[in-house]
Amino acid sequence: MFVGIDTSNYTTSLSVFDGEKIILNSRKLLSVRNGERGLRQSDAVFQHTVNIPKLINQISFDISKVDAVSVSARPRNIENSYMPCFLVGVENGVAISKFTNSRLYETSHQVGHILAALYSVGRLDLINDRFIAFHVSGGTTEALLIEPDRDEIIKATVIAQSLDLKAGQAVDRAGVMMGMQFPCGKEIDALSLKSDAEYNHKLSFKGLDCSMSGVENKAERLFESGASKEDISKFVVTYICDTLCKMTDLILEQYGNLPLVYAGGVMSNTMISKRIKEAYNAYFAGPEHSCDNACGIAVYGYIKSLL
Repeated sequence: MFVGIDTSNYTTSLSVFDGEKIILNSRKLLSVRNGERGLRQSDAVFQHTVNIPKLINQISFDISKVDAVSVSARPRNIENSYMPCFLVGVENGVAISKFTNSRLYETSHQVGHILAALYSVGRLDLINDRFIAFHVSGGTTEALLIEPDRDEIIKATVIAQSLDLKAGQAVDRAGVMMGMQFPCGKEIDALSLKSDAEYNHKLSFKGLDCSMSGVENKAERLFESGASKEDISKFVVTYICDTLCKMTDLILEQYGNLPLVYAGGVMSNTMISKRIKEAYNAYFAGPEHSCDNACGIAVYGYIKSLL
């Protein structure tokens, strides 16, 4: 058995992989006060500390069967990538590893997202090839060139990104403005599907990189002008979708026809995933593997144990 732990900024996650399938995928969203657009790290650390024992209690097998414990120790595998909330996962991972006399592996939250997506679509074999992965969430909007790496399983190099506002931030800020409870992704998704509004977005790019800072201001102006929540939601979603499609086109033009993998919470949006699936031969993680989860972290421990 391979246990994975992920303590991201808004979700406490624990998964177990048995070498063939995920047998436990448990998550608990952190609580954010109504009207607020995020959490202080001290609050996130406290909530993770409370949540982890509850998730561990869901493990039903003999813990002596644990072969390895793996944890996300940082947001990304780059220098100075750090958030205090990941310390909770590391500390609990160390404790479980010591108690079960099993191996301990550390990786990044981003690697976990990518491996979860590959597991979800049955393409873990892609870790042996080059491909393009999009990681689109509240804290990250990046396109990554993925290459095999013996130490980290996969090496992710940023080749395109948002230079300012991230896609998930745009969704949540628009949602909170309209009185929704953070995180707002599911409600924005549902409302956008009810709108018949059509938008011709003027996108902002610098090379392969995009800018989405204008989305928040434009959504606010729509809100002040009396536009419906449905139309504002569709405005935000279609702007993000148009931006990701253009970024994809530019990347394929420069890097060739490499496999495309999309991961991260924003990629579970109905309208975005449908359009990109229709436009490209792309792999999409299922909704349960798009949002923050520890499945990819557990799979990471399994792969590392085979080396």
